[in-house]
Amino acid sequence: MGTAPEGEAVELRVHGVSGASADKILDHPIVVRVAGDRHAGFYRPRPGTGPAGGAAPGIVVEAYRWGSLTAGAAVRTASMLLLLPFMLGNLAIWLRPKSADRFGLLGALCRLLAGSLTAALMLAIIGVTVNLVGWQCVPYAECRQGRSYLSWLVTLPVGPRLALLSLIPLLALRLCWTIGARSAQAFEGFGPTSPEPKPSEQTESLSTPGFWDDERITSWLRQVHVGIGAGTVDVSLLAGLSGDENGTIRLLLLYAAAALVAFCAALLCLPVPAGPAQARRLLRPLWAAVAAVTGLSLAYAIFTRSIHEAVVGQLPGYEGSTAGLIATQGVLLVAIAVVTLARSRRQAAPTESRPLLRGLGTPVVSAMSVSIAAAFTATLVFRVADQLDRGYIPDPIRPNPPAFGPLEPPVAYWWAALAGLAALLIVTAAAAATVLLTRRRRRGLAERIIERDFPHVPPDAAARVGLVRTAVARSQVTEELGPMLVVFFVVSALGLATVALDLLGIGPTELVSRLSGTHDGIGLLAAYVTDAGIWFISVLVVGLILVGYRAYRSRETRRLVAIVWDLGTFWPRTVHPFAPPCYAARAVPELAKRVSALASRGTVVISGHSHGSVLATATILQLPPAALPSVALLTYGCPLRRIYARLYPAYFGDQALCDLGDRLDWRWRNLWRDTDPVGGPIFGHHRGALPSCGNPAAGAVDIRLRDPRAVTIDPADTVPPPVERHWPYHTQPEYQAAVRCLAEQAGHASTGNPVAGPEPPPPPGSPPPP
Repeated sequence: MGTAPEGEAVELRVHGVSGASADKILDHPIVVRVAGDRHAGFYRPRPGTGPAGGAAPGIVVEAYRWGSLTAGAAVRTASMLLLLPFMLGNLAIWLRPKSADRFGLLGALCRLLAGSLTAALMLAIIGVTVNLVGWQCVPYAECRQGRSYLSWLVTLPVGPRLALLSLIPLLALRLCWTIGARSAQAFEGFGPTSPEPKPSEQTESLSTPGFWDDERITSWLRQVHVGIGAGTVDVSLLAGLSGDENGTIRLLLLYAAAALVAFCAALLCLPVPAGPAQARRLLRPLWAAVAAVTGLSLAYAIFTRSIHEAVVGQLPGYEGSTAGLIATQGVLLVAIAVVTLARSRRQAAPTESRPLLRGLGTPVVSAMSVSIAAAFTATLVFRVADQLDRGYIPDPIRPNPPAFGPLEPPVAYWWAALAGLAALLIVTAAAAATVLLTRRRRRGLAERIIERDFPHVPPDAAARVGLVRTAVARSQVTEELGPMLVVFFVVSALGLATVALDLLGIGPTELVSRLSGTHDGIGLLAAYVTDAGIWFISVLVVGLILVGYRAYRSRETRRLVAIVWDLGTFWPRTVHPFAPPCYAARAVPELAKRVSALASRGTVVISGHSHGSVLATATILQLPPAALPSVALLTYGCPLRRIYARLYPAYFGDQALCDLGDRLDWRWRNLWRDTDPVGGPIFGHHRGALPSCGNPAAGAVDIRLRDPRAVTIDPADTVPPPVERHWPYHTQPEYQAAVRCLAEQAGHASTGNPVAGPEPPPPPGSPPPP
C-alpha cells in the first residue's frame, strides 16, 4: 500500500505540536499505516471505509504522524526534563541574527557557555558526594548517626574516600552521554538527503545539503564535553587533597587536569573537523589525556594516607570553583549579548521583520539555560545538605549547632537562588504590566476587526460579539512577549554579577548585615528572604520532577511535555551534545523521501498545520529539483512569519520565505484567522508582516478566514458558530478550495504547462485585510 497509483493527487497532512493521533489528523476513525514505523509513519483511511474528513473530491489524503519521536516512550519523555538546560543552551545559537555565523565568534561563545553547563552539573554532583558527604558529613559521628549507608565510609582514609565518591559524578557523566544519545534506533537510516557539503560550502540556509545531519558535530562535541566533565572532577578531587605532604605530585596532576579543561575549552572555539580522519587525530590524544589524568588522579587519591580529617568548612577549592564558574557564565552572557547586538544592528533594515526579542534571542535563551541549571544545582546541593544535617542549614545569622557546623553549601548557590527568585518575581510583574498596558491597544484592534466583519449586529448578539472581541484581543498577546523576556535576561545577568561578592566570601545575608550595621532586624529579615528564595526555587524544581513522574504514568502529560520538546528539539545539536536529539533529523529527510516518491507518480499538496508548516517548509527546501514541479504547499495556523521569522531570522527571514515561494513557483496558500494566537499571514500587512519579494504572486498566498463565520444563530441551527481560533481548519470550504486549486496548479506545472488554476473564493463577507 506504500506505492501510490500513477497520476494520483495526494494531500499530505503534517500535524503540529503535541503529537496528534493519525485518526485525528485524518478526521477518520479507521486508519492504516502505509509507510514508516511506530515512531513516525504515514497513514491513510483504510480502503473501503470512506474518505478522510475535509478531503477534496478526487484527492487522496495521507497523514504524517511524527509526534511519537518526542512524546512516545514514558522514560524518554521524563528524562527530557533533566536535559532542559542543555536543550536551551543548544537552542540559543539558532535564534541569532542572520549576519552572525553559527560557527563563528557567537557560536564559539555559545559552545563555551554550553561547556560551562556540563561543568556546573559536575560541580553540583561533586558538591553533594565529595564535599557534603565525604568531606563534611562522614567525619562527624552526629551526622553519621542512624545512617548505616554512610557509616562504613569513616573506615576509609580521606583520600580513598574522596576517590570512591568521585566515581559518582563520572558515572553521572556517562549517564548524560547515554541519555543524550537516546533513540538512535528511531533515527537510524535517516542521513542527509544529499552528500554533505565541504566546510567552505556551509551556509546559513535550510536548503544546504546535509543540514539536518548533526551526528558528526554531536559526536565531536560529546568527546569534548566528556573531557570537560572528567577534568572538572579531577581538579576538584586534587584540590581537595591539598593537605597531602607530597604536594609536588599533586600540583603536577592539578595543573595537568586544569590544562585538560582549558584544552577542551579551546577545542570548543575551533571549527569542527571536516572529516573523520582529522577528528581522530585530535580525539585520540584527547581520550588518552582524559584517561591518563583521571586514572592518575584517582590513583593518587587512593594511595594518599597523609591527609588529616576534614575541618569545618568547604572542601578546599570547591567554593572558589563554583564562584569562578558562575562568574565565567556571567561574563559569557554579557559577551553573547554584546556580539548579538552588534550583529543585529549590522543587519537592521526597514524592510526586515522586527525581531520578537528585540534582537536578543540568543542571550535571552542562554540566560534561561544558565538560570535553570543554577536552579537544578542549587536545589540538589541545598536539599541534600538539609537532609544530612537534619534541617539545620548554616547561615551567618542563624548558625547550626557545633555538631553540624561543617555542612555548608557554597555561598555562590545562595546568590544564585536569590537571583533566580528576583528574576522570576520581576519577570512575572513585567508580564502582568505588559498585558495591562497593551490591553487598550489590543482591544482597539479587536474593535476595528469586529466592526469590519460584523457591521450590523442585532442587540441579542451583543454578548456573542463581546466573546469574539475578547478572543481577538487575547490572540495579540503573542506580539507582546519580547520585552518581558529581555527583562528576564537583564535581571539574570545582574544576578550572576552578584557572584563577585562570593569571591570575597560574602553571602547575601552577611552583606545586608554589614550594610545595615547590625546583626538583627534587617539582617534577620534578609536571612529569611534568602531561605524563602531557596525553598521557592526548590519547589519549582520539585514540581518539574513531579511533572516528569506524571509523564511516566500519563500519556496526556507526556503530550504536554512534548510540546516544549517539539519546539526546542527541532534544531540539530551543534552546541550541547547532551541535549535531546533533533527529531527533524529524521522527520525532514523522511518527508522529503516520501514526497519525492509520491511526486514521481502524481501531484502532492503538502498540508502543514501550525508547527507542521515549519516541517513542511524545511522539507520543500530539501527536495530535489525534479520533484518540485509536482509539489504545492498549503499552510494554516502557520507561525512562519509571526513567530519563526522573528525568532530565527537566519533561517526563516524574509529572504527565506521568498525563496520558498520561488521554489514552488508560488503554488502556496496560507489560511489564517484573527482569533488564532499562533498563526498569521505570511506576506500581508497584518501583525507586522511586510509586503516583500517583489512578486505579485506573493499577494495571493494569504487567505483570511473570518472567525467566527457569524455571531447570530443560523435558522437551521441551535447555537451560534464556534470561535475556532487555532483548530480546526480542514472543515472549512476555503480549505478544500485551496487544496483543489493547488493540486490543479501542480498538475499543470508537472506537465510543463504552468497555467494557474482558479483562485479559491474569499470567505463570505470577508473583505481584504486592513
